[in-house]
Amino acid sequence: METQNVSMEMKKENIEKSTHTVWLEKKSLRIVLISMFSALNVVVGYLLVFIPNIEIFTLMIFLSGFILGKRDGAIVGAMSAFVFVFFNPLGISPLPLFAYQLAHYTFVGFLGALSKQYLHHKDYFQPHEDLYAPRILILFGFIGAVITFVFDIISTWIGFVFFYADEPLAFWSIYLFGLPFTTIHIIGNTLGFIFILPGLIQLLYKLLEISK
Repeated sequence: METQNVSMEMKKENIEKSTHTVWLEKKSLRIVLISMFSALNVVVGYLLVFIPNIEIFTLMIFLSGFILGKRDGAIVGAMSAFVFVFFNPLGISPLPLFAYQLAHYTFVGFLGALSKQYLHHKDYFQPHEDLYAPRILILFGFIGAVITFVFDIISTWIGFVFFYADEPLAFWSIYLFGLPFTTIHIIGNTLGFIFILPGLIQLLYKLLEISK
């Protein structure tokens, strides 16, 4: 049993190593990539901040994890979220919501790497040819929808607990009132994960010369 576990761990490590290029092998260059991804994510987030519920901030953090791996993807998610939320021109979130946003986007970066790990040995994952294969689009669309739905429902719940804890029925009033915006958010992110994410992955694979 122990031998099996060791074998599984080695297999996971080999998956991450097999994607390394000079950009991902050298510590100094990885730091550069982490900084660049974090800065780009924040800029993209601010560009769309005044358009209600339309964003590609989540997508960009997921992409960061997909390219950089679990640890660095989580770091990019945490750094991007901290800067974006703390210096948000619309105002900083209350502390409980702020803490959740940091945790959520950290996990999104980590999830990007897990998705890459899952796709790595799939025959239909061909980042140097075409990623617009039906199975990949369905997977990315599903991930985008679930991430967004979970974020919106938990954010609403935290807002309810923080402001309306003494009014139990207020949660549903708040949720139903915001349902059109939640729907727009879910549809927007789902479409972004389907149509934008595969192209960005292919582009970065070429630019960074990453093998499958």
